[in-house]
Formats: sequence, structure tokens, C-alpha cells
Amino acid sequence: MSVFLPEGRLLDTPENTRLASSPQGLRQALAQGTILEARAVLCDHEHDLVVDFGWCRGLIPRLEGALGIAEGLTRDIAIISRVNKPVSFLVREVRDLPQGGVLPLLSRRAAQKRCQEEYLSRLAPGDVIPGRVTHLEPFGCFVDIGCGLPSLIPIDQISVSRISHPRDRFRPGEDIRAVVRSLEPGGRVCLSHKELLGTWEENAARFHPGETVAGIIRSVEEYGVFVELTPNLAGLAEPCPGVAPGQQASVYIKSILPAKMKVKLIIVDAFDAPWTPAPPEYFFQGDHMDRWRYSTPQAGKVIETVFQPE
Repeated sequence: MSVFLPEGRLLDTPENTRLASSPQGLRQALAQGTILEARAVLCDHEHDLVVDFGWCRGLIPRLEGALGIAEGLTRDIAIISRVNKPVSFLVREVRDLPQGGVLPLLSRRAAQKRCQEEYLSRLAPGDVIPGRVTHLEPFGCFVDIGCGLPSLIPIDQISVSRISHPRDRFRPGEDIRAVVRSLEPGGRVCLSHKELLGTWEENAARFHPGETVAGIIRSVEEYGVFVELTPNLAGLAEPCPGVAPGQQASVYIKSILPAKMKVKLIIVDAFDAPWTPAPPEYFFQGDHMDRWRYSTPQAGKVIETVFQPE
């Protein structure tokens, strides 16, 4: 039975290691229709992809390199960019060579097609799924949600606290969770992330007035400085000359006001530091949510996400 995971998640599993270690194993995977993974080591001048099994090399022809290549809907960069990375595939043939040895013929497109039909097409808004960050752009984070099929988390859906670039939260290759916002025509899955990072109350409960805590300066305004305490919680500090967005800060908590969803701060110090983002801390651990309400019961303003069934 095939498992639909982001590329790289199957590579070192016992079953993948066993089936990919011999011609007999590949023929068994062919008979069972099992999706396997191996590392791509070469993309030739015709954009055929060569993968390394250790004991031999297999071939993914260009038209089998990704869903949509044959139809002109996917650019060849989807193949080229896989060099030196794991790729998912179905075994199509284990060809005996006249000079000895075998040539496994493989299809990444077929694995993606099955993933689309048997997994992604059955998702519903509110489903929480695993993903692996592939690359970051100013407008959002691209995520592999199964067999190399991409989805996007727009920058405004990454967290409640505003960021200048997705690299403020993620790094390529990082495994994350995401929630399905909607399913678009053509099988496109639209994602969000902020709903998994906790409500205002859940985040604010980690802090208390009188404490001095770590933060990140996110924006500097005439009336004050917004300091992120967690990805889903920011407070407003009094104006402080010389500080800049992106700096680390130590801040004193003056007060926490649930009815107004405000945290009042004083900046003790601000400084530049090359610290990488911490992995996301997920308050929601389930596999589906119907709605998520960020705002507190006392607040007059309601901030929530309702996941509507298709």
C-alpha cells in the first residue's frame, strides 16, 4: 500500500530500504504498486532524471519527471531542481541489460498522479496535513504536501504576528504541519498555518506581568514598537529610538489585557543576532478543525477562521 508523504520522508524507512536494495525488491515494488524514494544524482541534457540506488542507477524519463510536464502545465525546473534530493516514484520496469545488470525505469509523474487521486482529492477544508518546506518567496512558503506536489502558504497565513519574509518563520527542508483552507479547480490545495499556533489566550498564558522576556521587533511606528513574543502573539512597546525591525529584543511586560487582546511592553534592550527561527510549536494536535477562534471571549472584535466544506 502506498504512503503519500512529502519527498524525503520515505527515503530511510525500513520498507523503502529493503525494496530499493535489489532487483528483486524493485520487482516486488512494481508488482505491489509501492511508491519508493531514491536520491536524484543527475539531470541530463534531455532532462531525464537519474537516481542512485547504490547498487545501480535508475532512470526517470523527462515526461515521467513530474505531473504536468507532458501537458506543458509544469516547467522543467520541477525536474532540474530535484538533483541531489530525494524523489518519489513508481517502478515501471526493471529492464535486464545485454551486458549484465539492470536498468530500472521509473515514473515520478505516476506517483504524483496517484497521490493526487487517492489522497489530495479527498482532502477537505480544515484537514491538517504534513508538509515539507521546499522554497521561500517574499509572498509565501512553498510546501511539498505529497510526492513532490506543491502547495503555497501565503505570507499572511503563516502566523498572526506579521513578518517581512517567510524566512522569518521557516527554512527549506523543514517538516511542518498545515491546514487545508480550500481546494481549487485542477486539484490545487490552498493552505494556512496560523490556526495551528494557538489562540490569543493560549499564547498569552505563557507570560505574566513583571517578567522580562525575549522578543523580536517586527515593526516600528510613531506611536510605538510592535514586538513579537510568539508567532501568534505580539505586544506594543513604548517608542524606543534606534531600534529596527528584525532585531532581537528583551522586553519588560507591563500588563496583559485579555479584553482588549493587548500586551503592553517596555523595551529593555534591542540588538542584532543571527539566530535561526525556532521550529513551530503547534497548540492544535488533531487532524481536522471546523473553526478556529483567535480572539478572547471578552473581546468585542471576533477573529476566527471557519472552514467551509466544499
